[in-house]
Formats: sequence, structure tokens, C-alpha cells
Amino acid sequence: MTKIKSKKLLSLLSAAIVIIILVAPFAHNLYSQGKDSYKIIRSKMQVLNQILQFINQYYFDTVELDKLMEGAFKGMMKELDPHSIYIPAKKLEDIDEKFKGTFQGIGIEFDILGGYITVISPVADSPSERAGLLPGDQIIAINGKDAYNITKDQVFKDLRGKKGTSVNITVRRIGLDDPFEVTIIRDNIPIYSVRASIMYDDSTGYIWLTRFSATTATEVKKSIEKLKKQGMTRLLFDLRNNSGGYLEQAAEIADLFITQKDTLVFTKGKRKETEQVFIAHPHIGDGNIPLVVLVNRGSASASEIVSGAIQDIDRGLIAGETTFGKGLVQKQLPLKDGSAIRITIARYFTPSGRLIQRPYENGGDDQYYLKLYEKDREKKIDSLKALRPKYLTRSGRVVYGGGGITPDIYIPRGDTLIENETYKLLSNSKRPLFNWASIYLSNNEMKNNTSENINNFIKFRDHWSLSEHEFRGFLLYLKQEDIQYDSTAIYNNKNYIMNHLKAECAGILWGNNETWGIRRRTDNQIIEALKYFEEASGFINNNP
Repeated sequence: MTKIKSKKLLSLLSAAIVIIILVAPFAHNLYSQGKDSYKIIRSKMQVLNQILQFINQYYFDTVELDKLMEGAFKGMMKELDPHSIYIPAKKLEDIDEKFKGTFQGIGIEFDILGGYITVISPVADSPSERAGLLPGDQIIAINGKDAYNITKDQVFKDLRGKKGTSVNITVRRIGLDDPFEVTIIRDNIPIYSVRASIMYDDSTGYIWLTRFSATTATEVKKSIEKLKKQGMTRLLFDLRNNSGGYLEQAAEIADLFITQKDTLVFTKGKRKETEQVFIAHPHIGDGNIPLVVLVNRGSASASEIVSGAIQDIDRGLIAGETTFGKGLVQKQLPLKDGSAIRITIARYFTPSGRLIQRPYENGGDDQYYLKLYEKDREKKIDSLKALRPKYLTRSGRVVYGGGGITPDIYIPRGDTLIENETYKLLSNSKRPLFNWASIYLSNNEMKNNTSENINNFIKFRDHWSLSEHEFRGFLLYLKQEDIQYDSTAIYNNKNYIMNHLKAECAGILWGNNETWGIRRRTDNQIIEALKYFEEASGFINNNP
């Protein structure tokens, strides 16, 4: 055997020994659970050792040991359930950042347009906003170095950094002849869970929640208080495509609406410490606002905890589609090499005792996820209701377990009427709608908010619209920029596109919040859900 092969074998055997050492601390627990468990793990570790030796001796090509072992770890977790996963060290930092709710940098939403970093929007209360950066600004140099054709990864490296450090950027702005320099001091940048919080109309508040991170309950509470001051008398709470997050934050969100001492959610697991009961605090929540919660097949986990509590305690109406159906609780556990596992430690149950976890096959999660996208998913779910366990809400309404939260009001998606060619235009990497809106506003008195109908957002929302002439100007811009589009699709979806152009204008004038305040006005599920607030008002008496 050559020296190279010997070294390789030693590395593989060392890895096997390391795994055995890592497993050793659990041997006592395994033995206490039964001699069979101990025998199985000892036998399988011997087999793993053999596999590694055979790979070393016979596999025809070079083996990347890290990649090989990570594949084994992922396969091991996959055999448990679809939500228990192995997280490599490289991915862990991004995941932790998402749920902790902050990172450090200058705070911009950006894209690379025409080769340059283009500001789509400065993050609210960020160093970039304080420095006066505007949507449409191009960052053409960073610390004196030309930024043309910079990659997104390099942008993150150059603009992110420790709080208190500075970065010098050169900015080119539409309407100004010469670029100018700005020094920005980096700071903590919040990653908001509330994507939009705005008055949809004179009485309806709209909150769109995209995740359940460490700051979520605080954000939602602030949003509710802000909207009340703006005249909110009813709330549309949008949890669509919210895949979840922290269990504790979900309980806190439900607590903001429940005004009677009742169970919000409870968990059951193998170990005593995994069993928890979350009880509502009667004096924390607001039970006087009619509430409609909007969900869809992408609403999972913590979203289902909130909607399940609202439904079971008869606090409001759940509208939209049947939710994902994830009734399992995970805990993230760090590993010695900087990676981690997220392992299912318990099941959670709604106040009525429902387990809403969909059936799954260990090791076969492809079908588990593909079933979400079936065309007739809602019809199939409805046809199986007789087989699903039935539960009663506090007022005696029938609800179902065993497969997500079934909405009180089913509202199918309406964007299926939007043609694929239209979506291609909206998602074009050159961001033509944003660019056109930036140029349009820079050449228009609207930039200074002097137009009668747009001196504030409410007037803009209710009274301003693009003209046919301006729409043709947008199509001319597409031709000038050599952006291909399908004329038939564009005219079939003309109103939809014009609304998106108006939304881009709103975002440039006021910010991301107002972008969504306009964009959601063509959302059929929202438009339909608004019709059920009178019915939702009937639940107010159930919450003293």
C-alpha cells in the first residue's frame, strides 16, 4: 500500500474513531433504554468502519471526506422526519442571522443593475437611510475602488462590517450631473419579521408577517399600536407563505389577540422538559378588534400555532387555503465542528387538542412537499374530512386535525389568471418596473410631492393612477432597453402591471411599506377576505 493510501486510510479511520467518540457519551443512555439499542449502535459503527475502509481501498476516484460524511449525516436525519435536518457550518451563520433578527452593515436592499449596485430601498432606521440614500441611487465606487460589475457576494463583503466602522461610497443619482461621496458608519441592521404594516383602507389595518424570529412579537405589537393611531378598527393579519420560526414567539403573537385565560398551544415529547403549556394572559391582548387571519399552503409551524389558537378559541376567522400541516417542534443543537442538527423533540397541539401534522413517510420527504403543489389539493383535503379526527372549538364549531389548519372561509389563489410572460417581465433581472419608475419620478413634479393627489400616501393610494400615455411610455422604455415582452400577455394583464408600476412609485416616494400597500390592492384573497369582517365581528363577544 502506498504512503498516500496509508495516509488516506488513516484519515478515514480517524473519522470513524471520532464518530465513535462522539457517540460514546450517549452509550449509557442507550444502554439504559435497553440492551438492544446499545447492540445496534455498536454493530452499526463497526459496519461504518468497514464501509470507510472499502471506500478507501476500492473506490476508483478521489474521495472528499467532508462531503462524504455530511451526506451520511443528512441521510441519517432524513430517516427521522422531513423536518429534522443536518445544517453544515457554512449555512448555519445565515440561518442564525435570519432568526436572531439583526446583522451589521449599512442597511440597503439592492440589486446589480447595469453593472452597478443600485439601491432598491434603504432599510428603515438604518445608516443608509440616515445618510440620505434614495431608491435608484447607484453606488459606483466603494472606498475609492470602482464597483462596476461587482458581484453580490463581494457587495456583502465590502458593505457589511462591525458596528462603528466606516465605509466610503461614491453615489450617482438620477437628475444630478456629478457623483458625490458619502461616508456611512455601520450599525446593527434589523431583519424585520413584519414586511408590511399599513392601513389598507380607512378602517382596515393590514399586517404582513413573514417569519417568527426573536423580535417578532415586539414588531407586531408596535405595528398594532401604530395602526390603531391611524384609525384601525379591524385587522387583516397575513400569514401566507410564513414558514414559521420560534414556538415562543408564536404563543406571544396569539396572546396579543386572546383576552381570556385559555391554552394557546401545548407540546408533548419524550423528555419532560420538552412538554410545555402556553397560557394566554387576559390583560395583554386586544379582544375588541375584528380579526381575519389570511393563510395558504405555505403557512406552516408557528403560523399554524397562531391560526389554530385564533380558530379554536373563536377569536377570529381564518381565510384562504388549508395550511402546510406541520405539527412538530424542533430544537437546534450545536455540533463540535460548527455545524448543527435541528431535531424534532415534540409534537404541538392546538387549544382543542388538535395535532395538525400531515402524514409523512420516514426517508421519503419528496412526496411530502410535492403534495403541497397538487392542483386539486383543496378538493382532496375536503373529500378526506370524514376520515380526519374532529374537534370542537370553544363555541362548538367543528374543526379538523391530521393535516393543517382548514380555513373557515376557503379563498383560492387568483394570480393563476396572470400569464407566465407577465411574471417573466416582473421578475426580469434588469428590474424594468423599478428603473422606469425612478426615471419617471425624476422627470416629474411628483418627485417633490407637489401634485395635488400625491402630497401624502393616502391621496396617492386612493386617487392617483397612471395614464394610458404613461403606460405606452413604459412599453417604449422596454423597447429602448431591449427587454423582450409578449404584447398579448402585457395587455391582458395591463391593470396588474400598472398597479405594480404605481407600487414602485410609492416605494420610491415613501418606502417598502407603501409599496406593498399598493401592490396588495390587486390581491384577490385580500379583496375577498374583506367581505367577512362582519362575520368576524361576531367573535368579539366570545372574548370578554
